[in-house]
Amino acid sequence: METLRGQLLIAGPGLLDPNFRRTIVLVGEHNDEGALGVVLNRPAPVTVAEAVPPLAELVAPEDPLFVGGPVQPQSAVVLAEFDEPERAGLLVLGRIGFILGEVDPSSLGGIRRARVFAGHAGWGPNQLEDELEQSAWIPEPALPADVFAEDAEALWRSVLRRKGGGAALMATMPFDPSTN
Repeated sequence: METLRGQLLIAGPGLLDPNFRRTIVLVGEHNDEGALGVVLNRPAPVTVAEAVPPLAELVAPEDPLFVGGPVQPQSAVVLAEFDEPERAGLLVLGRIGFILGEVDPSSLGGIRRARVFAGHAGWGPNQLEDELEQSAWIPEPALPADVFAEDAEALWRSVLRRKGGGAALMATMPFDPSTN
């Protein structure tokens, strides 16, 4: 399978795991060893300044911390848009990439915007491919606007509508279909 780096994974209707139900994951790395990414549409009820004060200067004062996934939730993951893309530790989409390792915000410079995540999503070898075959995830090309969506909680529906066809219809499903 071709790499899914820079692609979105839209949680399919059968994916009921509470960590991923109705999520949009940006894939940061995908190779023979597995895959990793961050959930883009789960803002936490806490700001970056409250949760990770050393990273607060990378974002606007009231920007929320995002729940990036269930793997290493105590670790901060930073996704940013760079003036100089070569400064990204792992470039994912155009000028957007991950900052790897310890982050000293004052030494970074040239960051247009950033999001800070608690943890990330991860898959072992062939695990993501198996989940794709089971239709747990629907791949879709990512757009820079997806990564920094103002209304992150509406991103799942928005990307499904953009995809069109049956996916657009899926965007109209209530969270709990039994209430329909």
